Amino acid sequence: MLAPLTDSDGAPFWQYARAGELRVQTCADCDEPRFPPRPCCPHCQSFASEWRQVSGRGRVWSYVFPHPPLLPDYAAVAPYNVIVVELVDAPRIRLVGNLVSEAGAAVNSLSPGRIRIGARVQVVFDADGLPQWVLERS
Repeated sequence: MLAPLTDSDGAPFWQYARAGELRVQTCADCDEPRFPPRPCCPHCQSFASEWRQVSGRGRVWSYVFPHPPLLPDYAAVAPYNVIVVELVDAPRIRLVGNLVSEAGAAVNSLSPGRIRIGARVQVVFDADGLPQWVLERS
């Protein structure tokens, strides 16, 4: 699989993820969370920011099953899902990932029929710190 690309703005996200924490960049002046990370707040134009931990709970906002042509590493595991998660405690933040059966599971480990818009999910992290999502247990 492809490794995440990092830049100076997004590097802290990946450092926290490797430690098993989901954090989002937040404006230190107006308290508005933002993703993707960037130097300036789009709401108040402040350059002051901090990384705040979020619960990691969310809802499936959208999903797709990519179809060929795919990169060879991804074609080998197709079909797999890509979901967009709306965070419960920061609803304007939406993160992209995969819904898996358990932490560290393959991106094709969950039956496609189990994915629904609005399904409650919880973040988990694989061995490399990549955020993945699992269905919340009721």
